[in-house]
This record gives sequence, C-alpha cells and structure tokens, in this order.
Amino acid sequence: MHFSILYKIFLLSFIVFSFSPVNAQNIQGIILNNKKFPVSGAYVHNLNNDNHTHTSSLGHFSITGATGDSIQVSHIGYKTRTFIARANDNRIEIQEKLNLINEVVIAPGINSLELFSKVNTNINPVTSSQDLLRKVPGMIIGQHAGGGKAEQIFLRGFDIDHGTDVSIDVDGMPANMVSHAHGQGYSDLHFLIPEAIQGISFGKGPYNTEKGNFATAGFVSFRTKNRLENSFIKAEAGQFDTKRLLGMFSILDNYNHSAYIATEYLATDGPFESSQNFNRINLMAKYAGKVGANNSLTASLSRFTSKWDASGQIPVRAVESGLISRFGAIDDTEGGETSRTNLILEYDHQIDENSSVQSNAYYSEYDFLLFSNFTFFLEDPVYGDLIKQKETRTMFGLNSEYNHRFSLKDWYGDLQAGISLRNDQSDENELSHTYERLTTLSYFSLGDINETNLAGYFNAALHSGKWIINPGIRLDHFNFQYYDRLAAEYSTLSQEKTILSPKLNFLYNAKNNLQLYLKSGKGFHSNDTRVVVRRASENILPAAYGSDLGMIWKPISEMTINTAFWYLFLEQEFVYVGDAGIVEPSGKTERKGIDLSLQYQPLSW
Repeated sequence: MHFSILYKIFLLSFIVFSFSPVNAQNIQGIILNNKKFPVSGAYVHNLNNDNHTHTSSLGHFSITGATGDSIQVSHIGYKTRTFIARANDNRIEIQEKLNLINEVVIAPGINSLELFSKVNTNINPVTSSQDLLRKVPGMIIGQHAGGGKAEQIFLRGFDIDHGTDVSIDVDGMPANMVSHAHGQGYSDLHFLIPEAIQGISFGKGPYNTEKGNFATAGFVSFRTKNRLENSFIKAEAGQFDTKRLLGMFSILDNYNHSAYIATEYLATDGPFESSQNFNRINLMAKYAGKVGANNSLTASLSRFTSKWDASGQIPVRAVESGLISRFGAIDDTEGGETSRTNLILEYDHQIDENSSVQSNAYYSEYDFLLFSNFTFFLEDPVYGDLIKQKETRTMFGLNSEYNHRFSLKDWYGDLQAGISLRNDQSDENELSHTYERLTTLSYFSLGDINETNLAGYFNAALHSGKWIINPGIRLDHFNFQYYDRLAAEYSTLSQEKTILSPKLNFLYNAKNNLQLYLKSGKGFHSNDTRVVVRRASENILPAAYGSDLGMIWKPISEMTINTAFWYLFLEQEFVYVGDAGIVEPSGKTERKGIDLSLQYQPLSW
C-alpha cells in the first residue's frame, strides 16, 4: 500500500520535472586544481542570475546562464575565482590556498552548516576517529573500556550510547549496526584511518531525506580521499608504551586514474595497573578513475583488527578503603577483540548536462567479542558477574540516486529520487555469563538475526529569488527475523513494519553573508530485532519529530556564526540493559534547546 503510493509520487515527479523545459542556455565546464586534476564538490555561482550548482565527481558543472556571465567558483582549501563564461571549453583552474575563514562562502544550499567541519578538518590534524567526530559542532565523545569499544556519543541532550540516535556512514556504507550484541546502532569507527579522510558532512535533526534509520538527533557522513597529495610515513610515540606507525603510498596518479594504499598500527599499555595490551591494525586500498567520458568508478577495500584488555569501572568505596588504587581493578579480565572487512563500490553516471545517477554497493564481514563486568560479584559471589557479548555479522546493501536539474519559468532547482536496500545477518548473537573469558556458565540469549531494510525517497530543492523550498518524503520498510537457539523447538520469529517520513525545509539567503532557515521533519530509530519479534505490540519504529529555526552569519570576513532554536519529540526511547540482554522502553521524551557555534580566525597564520 505505502509502496504503491510512493511509486505514484515518484512517477508524477519525473513526469513534471524530467521533461520540464530549460528556458535559458546552459554554461558547462570543468574545474581543475593546480595539478590539473578535477575538483569535486566545488560551489559554482552565476553572479548575473544567482543560479548555483556544485561540480560532479569528475569536476564537471552545468549551470543556467549565457555567454559573458560572471561565474564564481569557491571551495574550501582553494582561492575563490571569478571568470567570464565562454560558449564552450570552460576549463577553469583554481589554486590551492591555506584554509582561511575569509575564503568561506555561505552557499545557498541545504547543508551550509558543513562549512564549520570542513574548515576544522583541513586545518587541524586528527589521529583518531574520536577526533573526527569532534569536528561536528556540539558533538561530545567519550571512550571507555580499554579503547577498543565504539565511542560514547552525546549530542543535543542525548546520551546516544554508541549510535542509537545518530546515523553514521563512510563512503555511503553504514557504520551503525542494527540489533548489535552490545547495543542498538553500535558504531565502531576504528576501521577509519584519519589521514585518509577527505571531508565530513553532518546535519542535526531528522531533516535530510536520504538519511533513514537512527537519524533523529542527526547524521555524520565521512568521505575518504580519492587520491593522495603525497606519499608519506609517520611514526609517533608517547607515554605508557604508546606507539603509532602510519604509511600512505600513492601507486597510481594521473588525470584519469588514481590509487593508493594505507596502513596503520597503534598499540598502548594504558595508564592502569593491569596492562591494556591494546593493539589495532588498519589496512586500506582505494582506486578512483574515469570509465568513459561521463562515468567514474571508485573501489575501496579495507581490513581492521583490534584486541584489548580493560580494567572497567570501579567502586569509589574500594578506592577510599585502600583495597585498590585509582588505577586498579576489581575484575581485570574485561576487554575484547573485533574485526571488520569492507568492500565499497561507487559508480557515477552523467546521463546528460542536467541528469546523473550515483550508485554505491557495499559488503562487510564483522566479528565482535566483548567481556564486561558491571556488577562484579553481586549476582555470583563465587565466579563473578563477567558477561560475554559476541556476534559474527555479514552486511550488504546498495543505494542508487537519480539527480535532475530543472528550470521552469521563475523557478529552478534539483530533484533527487533514490532507493536503498540493506541486509544484516548476525549469527550466534550471544549474551552469556562467563568465568575468566574461558568458561561459559550460562546463556542469557543466543540466536541468529536477519534484518532487512528497503527504502525509497523523493527530494526537491526549489529555488526562486532568495528562497529555497526543500520538500521531501521517505518510505522505509523493515523485515525482522530471529531464530532463538535456546528455544526447545525450531521456530523463526518474524515481524514487519513500514514508516513514512515527510520533511519540509525553508531557507532564505538574505545576503551573501547571511542565511536564515526553518527546518522540520520526521525521522525514526528502529528497535532491536529480538525485542521486536517477542513484543510485537510495542513500538517497533518509534518516530521523532523535530524543527530548527536558525541562521548562519558572517558578520566579518574572519568570523562565522551559527545559532539555532531547536525542538525534538520522540515517541519512544530505548535503554539497553547489557547484563540482562534486554532493551527497555523508557517512554516519550521532549527536548528543546539552543545551538551556538562560532569560528573566528583573527590572524591568517
């Protein structure tokens, strides 16, 4: 029923927009850097008619205008350049430059807030995924249990745990793990090599149509580099026998093709009396190239392994009584190991000067083993309360988005229509009571999870004068299946659910240094499969309703300010009780607040 409605919406939109007349001449060209390589994502602005666009992955652009118009090109890390449009062969070269805030242009687009993280990422070095997440203004990160677990995330009044209310992806591949052994939405970003990151895009609130599950408080998307500026080796050392070795090597680098490999090794014993014995190895290889005149292909393969010991949390009374020191432990058998292998393929096809298709497919194999002790000897005074959480997961999916640029009388804009499929198969998803990691005393839960998410969405950005109207709608369908290995008889429990998520955003570009916006939308986060199939009456896909009223302002060229009043209502929140293997519904919640972000660069150096 819902899919037939969405199909009709898509069909009508294509009929209206795909064949809409383009009344003005189109100016086409390509943007290159000083090495004659294409620059993707550059902002191209026609100063005569105020039309704007961004370059494709191949550096191409097409914008409404006429020969002789003044065209401005800007991009973080490059000098802004203005040129006079020619009838053909607009090959424009832009020069790299120190990242200065006075070069930042507040583009009349939906995600202008990204300029905050783009400046920070290019200026400040990062050495961990925690550093990368901290580039999102207002996002706070904490790490515990030996450094091998995913980070604890806080945003807009949420203790998001490890990702329940923020959607995170890398090159279009989800980092969030649904129905994870340790918690819903678990997002371990340690498979990322920080120096391989090209940029970060983010958004707060449930306002982006292309983002689905977990995008309630917001989303964060990482893009890895397609090519290296230089090959290099880096060695670092610090306290507690901490060492890091990094190598990144370009193996192919020309106009049409590029490829590189990267490897990272990190180890530390940590500051605790019981050695952390932490080590992590990352391997990555990536290729990017042109496939014909109008197509591009990227392929990346990565492997990550990590192992660690942890001292865990300790009771204050044990320290105060002198039983242990501040850096001691009650149970130092905590810790774990994890690994992940990823394959990502991306294919961009330029249909014509106004239309393109971007597609990506991913495959991931993932292993997770974690030992934790939250209550020491409360439940079992003889063997202790150590628990094991374990799973072996296979995840695969694809996303495909059609983009069309249209012009109709006083309106112009962009249309997106997309589909996505994701399947997670988590085998022997286990929670058990164990003794010193070696002996399983009893099982709390053990079973196989198969969860599928099929989605479609439609989004439009309609420009008229200083206004942008951005309506969108998204439809998600879930199929949950669970085989309980502890049940007396074989039975696969299943449940299905569909949710419709409309969005509507308004932007007013008052001046070239001031943008006002009002955003509103509905999002959701899914519940754990094991809970869904056993308690079908409870909320499976609780909705989140949000709105933002704010502005982005550059009062002077060296300063950028963002402020917003925001509101978010959730139909249901979940609290994961790890040592009991359950997800507890905690009721409806309502949040409201003020965001304030300010960047000031008083001196050019």
